[in-house]
Amino acid sequence: MNHYLVMTIIGPDRPGLVDNVASLVREHGGNWLESRMCKLGGQFAGILRVEIDANNEVPLLAALQKLESQNIAVIANPETANDETADIAKVSIELIGQDRPGIVSEITKALARHKVNVEELTTERLSAPMSAEPLFQASATLHIPAGTDIPALRADLETITSELMVDMIFGKPARA
Repeated sequence: MNHYLVMTIIGPDRPGLVDNVASLVREHGGNWLESRMCKLGGQFAGILRVEIDANNEVPLLAALQKLESQNIAVIANPETANDETADIAKVSIELIGQDRPGIVSEITKALARHKVNVEELTTERLSAPMSAEPLFQASATLHIPAGTDIPALRADLETITSELMVDMIFGKPARA
């Protein structure tokens, strides 16, 4: 019987870091299914999902734990079923504006008030093309539960983005 693991990895960026993890997954008969990884602040961080035979799960976890001696931290958790996906809409939002503390906090507080789940979030700080002022840019995929007042959610987000002087594009809801 196959099990699925969701893992996070982080360690000082260097060539071969991903191969250390991928080799262990392969050596234990696992299959690397999906991942998101990147370098941030000199560290290489990622999340990944693997499929592994139940008999090989414990040996794989033990082998991954030994990577700590190479300053690679790995946390593995079993995949959990999410039965709450029925009657959920997916929406994408894009934000861009002058960088300032609190943008992510204010937006995510509003989403939480409306019981909206953040499925994916990508943020970055970049320089404005003409002035080189720091800009904040974010892209998110949201799961909106059935019964959510989408116009009220949108209005709350627009109020916040207006106060923070951040432009927002709120995508058209689609069934997940």
